[in-house]
Amino acid sequence: MKIVADHAIPFLKGVLEPFAEVRYLPGREITPDDVRDADALITRTRTRCDERLLAGSRLKMIATATIGFDHIDRTWCARHGIEVATAAGCNARGVLQWVAAVLADLARKQGWTPGERTLGIIGVGHVGSLVKSYAEAWGFRVLCCDPPREERERCGFLSLEEVARQADLLTFHTPLDESTRHMASDRLFRLMKPRSVLINSSRGEVVDGEALLRSGLEWVLDVWEHEPDLAPGLLAGARLATPHIAGYSLQGKANATALAVAALSRHFHLPLEGWYPPEVTPSAARPISWQELCRTIPQAYDIEAESRRLKQDPSRFEALRDAYDYRTEYF
Repeated sequence: MKIVADHAIPFLKGVLEPFAEVRYLPGREITPDDVRDADALITRTRTRCDERLLAGSRLKMIATATIGFDHIDRTWCARHGIEVATAAGCNARGVLQWVAAVLADLARKQGWTPGERTLGIIGVGHVGSLVKSYAEAWGFRVLCCDPPREERERCGFLSLEEVARQADLLTFHTPLDESTRHMASDRLFRLMKPRSVLINSSRGEVVDGEALLRSGLEWVLDVWEHEPDLAPGLLAGARLATPHIAGYSLQGKANATALAVAALSRHFHLPLEGWYPPEVTPSAARPISWQELCRTIPQAYDIEAESRRLKQDPSRFEALRDAYDYRTEYF
């Protein structure tokens, strides 16, 4: 059995080697020749898994150690008998803590308290649900939009337009597909309050960057159109700018790798289901007050310093990601 894996997936080396030949490669450099005789591919978002890469291979499975799957042509894979497994929910608490750091930083700089702000959440899945729960406990008025969930469950969520009209802070937690690409565009920005803040940690293409530059709004971005080539104006104008690392917590990365290993174990009948990196302590979820958050988050995660690093040298976008010192989840 042969497996090709992105070399930047943490905790993976040595785990599958007793059962397979494993070849580790930079995600952007994986070629059709590399996967032609592979049985499985373990990937991140930097490997575009489509007909160009996969045609003619004997691949039976792709496990992506990410919550997103827009880098995988799932329709083509399904037609050709390739199972696709994602790590949905793996880094939800890491993204929650990134959002918490953003909110605490904005509150300190702008001089407001949660009770004075309305937070709009677009996409109420693994991440959005956590953000909703904590933000309500902190005292924010929270409005939610998730059309697919609303259609299925009748949750009482509002339309995108109504949330945009009322929110002082609008945070996006959606997957990327044709319904969400440029969801945040000129039309939406015209509905938003002057000086409201757009926050995006979902996918860069959810926000029309050129329209955002024209909008007069404020913004905080972790994800960018055309990564790793960042639009200079968007980067310079961002209140906070980070290099696509919102979910880069120690536990989130451990969860993602464990889910990928579990998926391969089920498909290929390996005795590894239930494996978890022994060097990582799983996250212990707990409530945290707004006061404790504001007191502790700068030491746990200095988002201002991270923003300065990216703004000072955006050419290091990929290097900052690949050499990231994963944050520890503490709530």
